[in-house]
Amino acid sequence: MAAACRTSPTPTNLSRPRGQNPSIPRFPTVRCTSHPALRTPSQTLATADAVPAFRSVTAFAPATVANLGPGFDFLGCAVDGVGDTVTVSVDPAVPPGTLSISSISGSAASAAKLSRDPLWNCAGIAGVAAMRTLGVRSVGLSLHLEKGLPLGSGLGSSAASAAAAAVAVDGLFGGRLSPGDLVLAGLESEKKVSGYHADNVAPSIMGGFVLIRSYDPLELLRLEFPAGQDLYFVLVSPEFEAPTKKMRAALPPEVKMKDHVHNCSQAAALAAAVVQGDVKLLGMAMSSDGIVEPRRAPLIPGMVAVKKAAIEAGAFGCTISGAGPTAVAVIDGEKKGKEIGDRMVEAFLREGELKASATVARLDKVGARVISSSAS
Repeated sequence: MAAACRTSPTPTNLSRPRGQNPSIPRFPTVRCTSHPALRTPSQTLATADAVPAFRSVTAFAPATVANLGPGFDFLGCAVDGVGDTVTVSVDPAVPPGTLSISSISGSAASAAKLSRDPLWNCAGIAGVAAMRTLGVRSVGLSLHLEKGLPLGSGLGSSAASAAAAAVAVDGLFGGRLSPGDLVLAGLESEKKVSGYHADNVAPSIMGGFVLIRSYDPLELLRLEFPAGQDLYFVLVSPEFEAPTKKMRAALPPEVKMKDHVHNCSQAAALAAAVVQGDVKLLGMAMSSDGIVEPRRAPLIPGMVAVKKAAIEAGAFGCTISGAGPTAVAVIDGEKKGKEIGDRMVEAFLREGELKASATVARLDKVGARVISSSAS
């Protein structure tokens, strides 16, 4: 049975340039269920053939920081400035009801490793899922993926591709899907590539901080970070690949009760810090994971020293972004963030013998969005 979602509809501004924040309603709760009585209009779209509203649409989806320390698999946030871009076009050369990946560009290393088979590509899987939900049968689509994120970086590379593809397909047909529909389309991709977890794809689509309260049924809570409060993420990415599946295999099959209690209290503090806009508490809670980080940090050369360098340089907290190898620290000022990033880069080189690059980014409160469209 197809899953159904009870959400508010997603308005789509098809002419908005990247970086311009639209005036759209927030989505504090997205509930998804397979119960037929709770289906919304967007879930019945597949009964009629969808008609394209545009000839071509381009969408951008931001990078994400998953886990944030103790929030393993249930908490993540979107960060601005970097992400993946997908262009979807109506293509008479593609069989009706199907999707073809015409090209992949961006990072040479990333593009060379990605399959153009839509059934084995993150963007392709999510795009096909969105087409199925919309009921696209009379036209074929071609997809171009521009990778702005490196693979295995810990910044939600696969999720960004999936999110951008789902939003681009939806935008091509007029923006008819709900946030829940889009997340479910992205989850089909994540399930095949790195596991059924929404802490990257949900914030990439919805923006801001997103907490996954339940996976069965799927329920997403958007945590609002107060406007006017300064929050900066220092993202330091070494030249090292940490595949999600490999990093998940390092996790313990069981945890001690005291560790469970400790992590639960830190995760609760983390959520409270977000809604209160308390960056110092956010950093302290983020740094206090006692289950996942201790298993993964030794697999990333220099990570322990990098975290220590970040804290000594003034960061409020530091941990591994997602599965790694990117390290993420938080602070309340951009200038200080750049100084912290420099110390972290030095630590990666000194202790891990890895070259690294640092970026200071703000919270992306918008999420995946259409950035251009063409009617002809």
